Amino acid sequence: GELQQISAADIIVGLTAAVCLNMASAGGIAAVIASKTKTKKKHFVAQKVKLFRASDPLLSVLMWGVNHSINELSHVQIPIMLMPDDFKAYSKIKVDNHLFNKENMPSHFKFKEYCPLVFRNLRERFGIDDQDFSNSLTRSAPLNSEAQGRSGARFHTSYDKRYVIKTISSEDVAEMHNILKKYHQFIVECHGNTLLPQFLGMYRLTVDGDETYMIVTRNVFSHRLSVYKKYDLKGSTVAREASDKEKAKELPTYKDNDFINDGQKIHIDGENKKMFLEKLRKDVEFLAQLKLMDYSLLVGIHDVERAEQEEVESEDNEVEEEGESDGGGIGTPPDSPSNTLDSNKPLCPGEFDPSIDVYAIKSNEGAPRKEVYFMAIIDILQHYDAKKKAAHAAKTVKHGAGAEISTVNPEQYSKRFYDFITTILS
Repeated sequence: GELQQISAADIIVGLTAAVCLNMASAGGIAAVIASKTKTKKKHFVAQKVKLFRASDPLLSVLMWGVNHSINELSHVQIPIMLMPDDFKAYSKIKVDNHLFNKENMPSHFKFKEYCPLVFRNLRERFGIDDQDFSNSLTRSAPLNSEAQGRSGARFHTSYDKRYVIKTISSEDVAEMHNILKKYHQFIVECHGNTLLPQFLGMYRLTVDGDETYMIVTRNVFSHRLSVYKKYDLKGSTVAREASDKEKAKELPTYKDNDFINDGQKIHIDGENKKMFLEKLRKDVEFLAQLKLMDYSLLVGIHDVERAEQEEVESEDNEVEEEGESDGGGIGTPPDSPSNTLDSNKPLCPGEFDPSIDVYAIKSNEGAPRKEVYFMAIIDILQHYDAKKKAAHAAKTVKHGAGAEISTVNPEQYSKRFYDFITTILS
């Protein structure tokens, strides 16, 4: 009789806890009951629950959502091939009265993932393991970046700097849906070997009734080699220089005229140049076919000797290349991510792991300085529509028909872009 009483009391305690916590999934409730009934013997069982701590509730929801979606996906069989419906699919979860971990999580939120199977397939084609992806985005809060995108888009990098999380507009989400099938096909055909953004996940987060759309891509820059100068190049020279406000930043984004005026060149050897231009040619042809334009080549330059010098000067002062931590100085946790492929072999200065720093190219032997360049195409979701055509007409009136303005049609844009990039490689 006494035995039964104890177990009944345990169950009541467990259920009460579960009701209070109102976890989003049945699994969560089971975990709560399990942890309550075992607490007497084992203290650490309850610790298995991940706490998503970020100073911004939106980031906590992102961390929670990515963790949730990758867990869900791990139970879904990988299909032999993707179906047309997979490109329209989404998964949605709504959480109400979330009382658990409430100092970090809002009590009401919604998380929607677009085309989960398509993005899982893309991650695989880009050589990214789902568990590693989840760890990078959820082990510690993403870091705020000072970079401001077009029309005020906000950027974060994952705490290990491998991924960039960008807020996008609902129009960008619609454009992404428009191109996703062809983008996926292109990635299949080029075996993931491209300068295009590597799209890895797209989400909608709803907190306090406000919807925010986010897209995750692989970071163009390195997670360990700092960039001391960066350029955003479009191949247009009209009004293409960094503003004074931009130049005041710690790592300003310079533009085409700055690049030309700095006498800057990208010194890479013949083999790398050939491979790079071949990728670039295919990529811009693909973008022109999709009537996309206004994209840029993002160029980051790592100066090997300068980095060595800075390391010597300040052994303990970490150089942050993509913005400061906003999480109250949350560094890398002691159980550093399992995805550090480079952890087993220390890399020499200026060395990198090409499976992680996929956009990196070393300078050639005869270069004036030993450098590593990071180059990729960014901001491809601009469709040539009525708005662009109107801007083109207005700028033609202002600058004359022959002027190199950035709003030309996609065919012209891709050709001018490609031609300009060929001139910057020495």
